[in-house]
Amino acid sequence: MAINNRTLAIAAASLAIGLVVLGLKFLAWYLTGSIALYSDALESIVNVVTAVLALIAVRLAQRPADASLPYGYHKAEYFSAVLVGVMIIVAAILILREAYFGFLEPQLPDAPVEGLAVSIFATLINVGWAQYLRRYGTRVRSPALIADAKHLVTDVISTIGVIVGLVLVYATGIAALDSILAALVALNILWSGWGVIRESVGGLMDVAVPPETQKTIREVIAQNADGAIEAHDIRTRQAGKLTFIDFHLVVPGAMSVEAAHTICDGIEAKLREAVSDLQITIHVEPENKAKHAGIVVI
Repeated sequence: MAINNRTLAIAAASLAIGLVVLGLKFLAWYLTGSIALYSDALESIVNVVTAVLALIAVRLAQRPADASLPYGYHKAEYFSAVLVGVMIIVAAILILREAYFGFLEPQLPDAPVEGLAVSIFATLINVGWAQYLRRYGTRVRSPALIADAKHLVTDVISTIGVIVGLVLVYATGIAALDSILAALVALNILWSGWGVIRESVGGLMDVAVPPETQKTIREVIAQNADGAIEAHDIRTRQAGKLTFIDFHLVVPGAMSVEAAHTICDGIEAKLREAVSDLQITIHVEPENKAKHAGIVVI
């Protein structure tokens, strides 16, 4: 419960920080009139929307399973991440539009020092928060927080590019560079949005756990199935922070139900030690069901 409350608090803090950074970036654009800084500010609107969706998704994902959703609400975070990806792409299209019109009528930005100073300060806030979000989101396996962190990293990279580019604009006096920078920011945002959607759709499609985790699962079953004959048809899937495992365990036909259950309890206990947040289903079968494949115990 403590972790759930902290996750919810972090999602709320992400929204508050997103609003602060949004205000700073629009201030930087107001001071300079730069299309590139305007594009950066538009991306921060997506940051705020991302934080709102993450907050809703994290809160919903904490709801316990019920009769209508017996496997829980954990996939709510994947839906949130998909919406974040869509919003990122929408922001990129808006930025491309502004870059096009700015390229037709290029103008040198105003107040370079003040505008860049505000933008740099906003970026430093994003750098620190993105690192914290990524570490915490990875630890608790929250797709919504991880997607939020990835987008903040993209935002930071885009802003750094904008800042460096604007220095060149001021140094060279080539006003069209401002619009070109905005277009490059938009392309980077498009790529980021596609990445977020691709990863989230994998979660909605019940993607298997990573190969390293699968290897660990197979090793744990093999080392703790003494008395059984084999384990086959091992399947895994990820749903938010939960990992689902199901497999068939073949035991001698004469073995009692109690003895088979004891073996299953031992395997489950060791699996939970090796992999956190597990839901395990084991189907016990008599030896005539052996496939002589998968994990052969004896």
